[in-house]
Amino acid sequence: MSDILNKATVLVLNRNWQAIHIRTPQDALCQMATGVATGLEINGEDQIRPVRWVEWLTLPIREQDQVVGTVRGGIRVPTVIVLARFGKVPMRRPKLCARTIRERDGNRCQYTGVLLRPEEGNIDHVLPRSRGGGDAWENCVWSSKAVNSKKGNRLPHEAGLKLLRPPAAVREMPVTALLRNPHDIPEWKLFLRHAGD
Repeated sequence: MSDILNKATVLVLNRNWQAIHIRTPQDALCQMATGVATGLEINGEDQIRPVRWVEWLTLPIREQDQVVGTVRGGIRVPTVIVLARFGKVPMRRPKLCARTIRERDGNRCQYTGVLLRPEEGNIDHVLPRSRGGGDAWENCVWSSKAVNSKKGNRLPHEAGLKLLRPPAAVREMPVTALLRNPHDIPEWKLFLRHAGD
């Protein structure tokens, strides 16, 4: 049971029904029990209704539902909840990783301008880590593996290279754009409109 309660499998919507977070069932049930949120009973795209805690406790368990056992019996685990009062969409910068660096740099080597397939490139630290450079948007660029290997632990000018443009942090964006459906929960697809989700 603790596995079910502690795995982030509940999509959180603001009061305007915009996806803003992912929570564990334990957090979601606590928010529902205290009136901070209501659960959504979803039976297909056209049958969605908010359900308050007292009624949620009486909902029948369906075959596809995850269930938490209590002394009173099983309680359906919500897949989506709606916050009662919070209406904003928080802003956040995407996580710094190879995929986001590659996307920021348009899949191009930032020293040669050559368009690369994902497996042909990797992250280059403009100021190498061995010389004090860190993992920061302003110090990382997408580079072909061959160019990165040639550069080694040198600065670009020391290796005879020049950056096409200085690296910069990507802008913050609405958190809604950053949420993904890693567990492929069908109900989430109604609120997350991303390719591949």
